[in-house]
Amino acid sequence: MRTLWRFIAGFFKWTWRLLNFVREMVLNLFFIFLVLVGVGIWMQIGNGSNSEQTARGALLLDISGVIVDKPSTNHRLGALGRQLFGASSNRLQENSLFDIVNAIRQAKDDRNITGIVLDLKNFTGADQPSMRYIGKALREFRDSGKPVFAVGENYSQGQYYLASFANKIWLSPQGQINLHGFATNGLYYKTLLDKLKVSTHVFRVGTYKSAVEPFIRDDMSPAAREADSRWIGELWQNYLNTVSTNRQISPQQLFPGAQAIIDGLTSVGGDTAKYALDHKLVDALLSSADVEKALTKQFGWSKTENNYRAISYYDYSLKTPADNGGTIAVIFANGAIMDGEETPGNVGGDTTASQIRDARLDPKVKAIVLRVNSPGGSVNASEVIRAELAAVKAAGKPVVVSMGGMAASGGYWISTPANYIVASPSTLTGSIGIFGVINTVENSLSSIGVHSDGVSTSPLAEISMTKALSPEVQQMMQLSIEYGYKRFITLVAEARKRTPEQIDKIAQGHVWTGQDAKANGLVDKLGDFDDAVAKSGGAGETETVAS
Repeated sequence: MRTLWRFIAGFFKWTWRLLNFVREMVLNLFFIFLVLVGVGIWMQIGNGSNSEQTARGALLLDISGVIVDKPSTNHRLGALGRQLFGASSNRLQENSLFDIVNAIRQAKDDRNITGIVLDLKNFTGADQPSMRYIGKALREFRDSGKPVFAVGENYSQGQYYLASFANKIWLSPQGQINLHGFATNGLYYKTLLDKLKVSTHVFRVGTYKSAVEPFIRDDMSPAAREADSRWIGELWQNYLNTVSTNRQISPQQLFPGAQAIIDGLTSVGGDTAKYALDHKLVDALLSSADVEKALTKQFGWSKTENNYRAISYYDYSLKTPADNGGTIAVIFANGAIMDGEETPGNVGGDTTASQIRDARLDPKVKAIVLRVNSPGGSVNASEVIRAELAAVKAAGKPVVVSMGGMAASGGYWISTPANYIVASPSTLTGSIGIFGVINTVENSLSSIGVHSDGVSTSPLAEISMTKALSPEVQQMMQLSIEYGYKRFITLVAEARKRTPEQIDKIAQGHVWTGQDAKANGLVDKLGDFDDAVAKSGGAGETETVAS
């Protein structure tokens, strides 16, 4: 027995020592990590203080991943981590639109930056208003007398859009400019649901509220096809107009049509690079060695980097002054609008409302700019945000909405209290309508011998996926949707100083581009984030909330 107790005591003693060792090791590793971070920050401060002695060179805009209004992670910490633990670390997959623009504007006034090189091979996408805003900053940079060069083996449509803002576009002799137009496609499940014997119950108001169509059709309705053709055509025309203006060619020369492009490629034996050069889509065909030679001549040679002199955007952005607060609070509504707290990539109704309330109660904040980039979502969460914005307006603080790539449905709902709404010509907005979908599987279960039965005190309690919806429940659902739609158009009518009947004519779930929304009176101005800040009374004194 004593031997057993000795064994148990020894086991616990050994276990305690092991746990203590693990605890000390974790604490030591954490301490080492903090030391490394501190050294990294100290090095960055040192580099910033010695910037006058830094050799002049290019800002390498080597964006990797997508560009969004509000990344899920902090890019400054990511960039610092790459410096501490090696350049082989993966680039951030999300990049802040506003950090990129701020870096370009900082570089414009930085005498150590003598030009910009756009190397966009790892850039995977952004909405058109975001790229247009970056293009504006690139134009400002060029207007200061500093050149911008775009280099690439190939260019996607998005990459080429940004590249068109450069003084020169260089393409590999084996490369191509991949211009093909825009398309939107979706999957439709009606036949599948019929085969599975799933009952679909749709409740909606709005002829053009097409989000429910995949459940009740096998193809697009004529109304949806009409609406989608309109906005996608306008986005493509905006693309062509911007790029052709930048390249000083006609939209027809930029994209003469599918058959004309095929004929043109046939005439040069399928040589896509020669076709691009002949049609002035690019300025020169250069190999990577030729590009290096040209950029070295422009910016000089770095023996340390064994390349032309340049600093990556990801390193340069660490030197860009961080937001130190200001009198204009910038609040982001980026992603689908959900009930409750914010999650990465979504707008939390409670979280955003709390941020708005804090700004309302902060005496230093004189106005709010709400940056909306959302397809909509929960009606309840949208109303929570809208009500808090209305309280800001009632308190006498101006509210200005800056619409990004999309501010549709719930995204427009939360915009209604604004004193002023600024949208890009390529913003997708409107979609003023409400819908609900409930799928039930009583027939699916019945076909395999499973049945549902029970009792209730009211037909309204009979809501279950395993039972058919009662007529009373269906009537209640439709009434709720219709009330929500009336509430929606009433809010819009009051905000836009129109009648509900007038709003109903441009609502019905119709998606509008920013330029059509301006013509229909749904927005006040076509512009960008800078215009929204200026309208709020700010002169660059902005404080980003939860960025």
